[in-house]
Amino acid sequence: MLIDQDRGRAAIVEQSLQDAGHEVVARLASVERLAQEVEAHQPDVVIIDMESPDRDALEHMSVVSRDNPRPIVLFSEEDSEEGIARAIKAGVSAYITDGMRAERVRPIVDVAVARFREFQALRHELDETRSQLEDRKLIEKAKGLLMKHRNVDEAQAYKAMRKMAMDRNQRLVETARNVIAIFDLVGDNGI
Repeated sequence: MLIDQDRGRAAIVEQSLQDAGHEVVARLASVERLAQEVEAHQPDVVIIDMESPDRDALEHMSVVSRDNPRPIVLFSEEDSEEGIARAIKAGVSAYITDGMRAERVRPIVDVAVARFREFQALRHELDETRSQLEDRKLIEKAKGLLMKHRNVDEAQAYKAMRKMAMDRNQRLVETARNVIAIFDLVGDNGI
């Protein structure tokens, strides 16, 4: 997807992308409906050329990054550290300040896609690690409740939870949630 107010420059960049084997699925004059257009066209990459991204433009990019993430390459005249930082925070994968030239677009897009994929993999790994940590906390809490209220050691509490999980064909974390819910229902008196 290519967004550029300058129709002539956009046509040149589009031709250079096509010459490099890419297909431009949509060419827009503004970022105003960016999220809707990305949803409709599902481009692999979004290339935006604008003088200086204002707050509204950055918000549109941020919505795409949150709801429908994909690499965003931004060519801009603004080269302030603050402006670049705002754009990166909004989800821009590559911020290029010295103009959009047709011959530079392909290598820049290739790098932006690679960096985006790397970032997405790291984000996925972080989310997975956070989820595992939360699961571990729930299992530890449930074990602690069983140890306290059933007067058993850690190994016995864990063994009991594993047996409950297997008997119910559940993941251990689901059993831990159930144990915690039961103790929450009966309060501090235990079962």
